[in-house]
Parts: sequence; C-alpha cells; structure tokens
Amino acid sequence: MSPIVQRFRLSGRSLWWPECPGASKTSHASSDAAEIAMEMEMAKQHLEDESSSAEASPRAGSPVTTPLIPASTTTTDEFALAFDIDGVLIRGGQPIPAAIDALKYINGANPYGIKVPYIFVTNGGGKTEEERCIDLSRQLELEVSPGQFICGHTPMREMAAKYNTVLVVGGEGEKCRVVAEGYGFKDVVTPGDIIKTRHDTTPFRKLTEEEYRNSRVRDFSKIQIEAVFVFADSRDWAGDQQIILDVLMSKNGRLDERSETFDEGPPIFFSHNDVVWSTSHEHSRIGMGAFELTTIAFGKPQLGTFEFATRLLRQWRKDTHSIDNPPQTVYFVGDTPESDIRGTNEFNEISEATWFSILVKTGVYQEGTIPRYPPKKTCETVLDAVKFAIDRELTQKPTPSGNGAVRN
Repeated sequence: MSPIVQRFRLSGRSLWWPECPGASKTSHASSDAAEIAMEMEMAKQHLEDESSSAEASPRAGSPVTTPLIPASTTTTDEFALAFDIDGVLIRGGQPIPAAIDALKYINGANPYGIKVPYIFVTNGGGKTEEERCIDLSRQLELEVSPGQFICGHTPMREMAAKYNTVLVVGGEGEKCRVVAEGYGFKDVVTPGDIIKTRHDTTPFRKLTEEEYRNSRVRDFSKIQIEAVFVFADSRDWAGDQQIILDVLMSKNGRLDERSETFDEGPPIFFSHNDVVWSTSHEHSRIGMGAFELTTIAFGKPQLGTFEFATRLLRQWRKDTHSIDNPPQTVYFVGDTPESDIRGTNEFNEISEATWFSILVKTGVYQEGTIPRYPPKKTCETVLDAVKFAIDRELTQKPTPSGNGAVRN
C-alpha cells in the first residue's frame, strides 16, 4: 500500500467528493485512534531526526512539544475550529507571533480548562500531506497529524479512478509527480518530460541538471493525456502555460495532433483559484487563480472543500477525542475574504451545523478596506480569534434554559 493511500486509511473518512465529475461515492477507509497515535509518533521521530542533523534558525530548530495545559481539562463536544494556514498561522515560512499561543490556548491553556478540536484547511499544496504536516509541526511546535489536514489538491485523489494518463503541473521538482502517483494516478506526465523529449517546446526555459535527470523521455505520439491537474503554483508560469495550452489545443490530448476547433482537448483542474496569497512580502503575491479561465477548481471557496472538511473534522473528533456527534458550530479562521470568508458564509447557508467566519488582519486582508464578502467577526490575530470563539461559546451564547452560562 502506498504511503498516501495508507494515510487516508488512517484518517478514516468516507472519501466522497460531491462536486467532482466521475468521483466515486463509495471509497471508504478505516481508522482508529491507536493507528493515528502511531502515525503522529512517527512524524515526531522524523522531526527529531531532522532537527538533530540540520542547521536551522532558533525558531525552526525548536523542539516539538505538547502544549502546557491545566492539570484538569475537558474536550468540548459542542464546537470546533478550522484554520487556514498562510496569513493566519504562518507567513513566509515562519509562525505568526500569536499562532503558537493560539494553539496552546485551544489545547487547554485557557481560563476555562477546555480543549477544542480543530483542523487545518489550506489551499496550498505541492507536497504530500505528510510532508506538509511535518513542516507545520516544526513551525508551530506541536504535532499536526494528516488526519486533521486538508490541502488544495487532497480531494484530487478521487479523480485517479477516472483518468489514467494526466499532466501534473506546479510545485518544486518532482514532488507533485510523487503526490499524484501516491494518489493512484497510473501514468503521470510533467512539463519536464515534455521539454526533455522536445527541447523547443519552451524556447526560453531550459531544464536544470536535476530536472533533466528526473524527467522522462516519452513517445508522445503514442500518449493521450486525459486531463491536466495544476497541483500547486508553477515555478515557471511562462513555460508551463505554453505546455498547458498545447495540451488544451490538442486533439483529444495527443500533442502531435492540433484540434481545428480548439475544443477537443482534455479538461483542466486547479487545486484552488486564489488570485493572491500572503507571504513574507509586505504585499500579497499572485497565485494560480490569476491565470485560470474556464476551469474546474477545488479548494476554498468551493463548497465541496467544506463538505470534505466537515467529514474530516467529524472523523478527527471521533478518533482523537471519542466524540461521536458532529459539532453544533465550527469557527473558520481565515485571512482572505474571497476564499476563506466567502466559502464559510456560503457553506453556512446549506450546512446543518453553523459555520462562523472570522477574518484576521495578519494576511491578505488590508486594514481599512471593505471586504466584498464580510465576515461575521474580524479580529487582529488568530489568538484573538480563538479567544473570541471560546468566550462566545461559554459566556455569550444562550444555554437551553435561555441564559448565557458556562457549559460544564
């Protein structure tokens, strides 16, 4: 069993992607808390091994720890939290100052002595979910399990049963090929394969020695590319766009045959459609959403991503906290009105649970602007957001008797 497939068995959710053409509705996985605990311990050991052998900044080299919590804590079963990552918890590869304290707070280091179940939902990608969790664990100084993590291309694994030969674009080196093969795609083509086979495909892009070594010469006269998947932001948009156009303008995905009508090419899927995202730069940087036209997109604000997150959260609560019932309220903390807030608000309209949007000012959102998609609450930082959510649940919301009170 491949590591990716095994991870989805461990996370234990029913993997149904309702908005994807051809997605299977009957792909089920099994899970239990012991297996997830083992997985988390393996990730921790991996982190410790890397920390002991690599030179890093004081923050990057900090040990992964269990948050300090009161001697007596309980886990709430009535509400939960979901976090975007870039601009909320991380910026430019480093934790936002309030992020670590925020996670300690919801892990029990709060005046109420409660722990709040939480998950991460990011449009970022380009690595396996395991790699992203290892990175996030190091950055946030606590263990993050793949069972509580969704990235932009995670739901694309549901498409592996529909398409055999696919072009996968984006990310660094061969990582997206590895991700796609781990998802079960049988024949993965990369832009490097096409350039290595025919050098004049991209006149201004030359493969590095490493790219050339890892790319594969193919006989494209015998290959039919059935779909294009943009897993992550391209490192060379000019070259990759040329190759994507060649495939889309082909006749049935054959690169040596050009369509006369330009409407016979394969479909293209983007892992998200964010136009901008937050980095260490003082101004937002453009993402793949700035380049897509008529496509099928995954990620936020697509409602299917929030359906996926609902199932992930319910399974995580069950496996890790032994909570069978779904939460009554999910607080989603994000920094981008066009994806995080829009998606949360629109999903709240159709969800049985209440999805409550919180916008923080540490990412894409600029102070003084009026969001096109207004949040239900705006906070300075993620720490302020989690404090607001817990206070609202325990002191402001009415109890069944009609009075605001702390729930025991």
